[in-house]
Amino acid sequence: MSSFSDYLVSHVIEQEVALFAASERLRARSDSEALHDLRIAVRRLRSLLHPAQGMPGIDEIEAALGELGRLSGPLRDLEVLLPVLEAEGLEKAAALRRPALTSGYVALLASPQWDRLMRLLDGWPMLWRTAERHGVLEGLHAQVRKRLAKQWHKLRIALKDPAHDRHRLRLLIKRMRYSLEAYPKDSPLPQKLLVPLKEAQSTLGTWHDYEQWLIRSERELDLMPLQPHWNALHDLAERDADESLERLLKALG
Repeated sequence: MSSFSDYLVSHVIEQEVALFAASERLRARSDSEALHDLRIAVRRLRSLLHPAQGMPGIDEIEAALGELGRLSGPLRDLEVLLPVLEAEGLEKAAALRRPALTSGYVALLASPQWDRLMRLLDGWPMLWRTAERHGVLEGLHAQVRKRLAKQWHKLRIALKDPAHDRHRLRLLIKRMRYSLEAYPKDSPLPQKLLVPLKEAQSTLGTWHDYEQWLIRSERELDLMPLQPHWNALHDLAERDADESLERLLKALG
């Protein structure tokens, strides 16, 4: 097995272990960060596999990871919202929503999306090694480097666009950040850019939270009293996000 292929397999297995460990913590309700860590493992797996699209088993696993990400996203949004409601003195509103979160954990781990992903990940290393023995993985390393460079180019263009879409930028930055962590020796970006990438991801994440909560407050009447406060915080978060994007663009050069 080539050193690069070996690197990819070992890191996929590492994240599969992290994913399974987070799922067991979630199943046991052992701590409040289990779902968050599960979603981080999903994101890291996607960042590892995305540049290798088209290679054996990759597209199927990436699609399954995307499905699980979409399924778990609303749960994570609710998980983040509940302590905010409690801090605002809306304990009743939080209590009314907590059963949906608890049942959502159970449904996520019992879902066909979860089962399919686990089956695909378990069978992938053998499929990958068989493909390598037959010479199917030729050009893998060059492909990964090329696609990482393409990701960087896409992000740079988006950052320079005066009419940039913050939602799209948040996803591009998240992908670039985790790709840089996944492939530190192959990414066109130096490691020092992790700091502004993480900062931009964090500020855009805060802005995104307020965006989602304001949308939710339009259809959930017990949240409407929070709209003025959330609108003010949303505007501050938007300003902070734009400033962090400017710093990131400057750091990219």
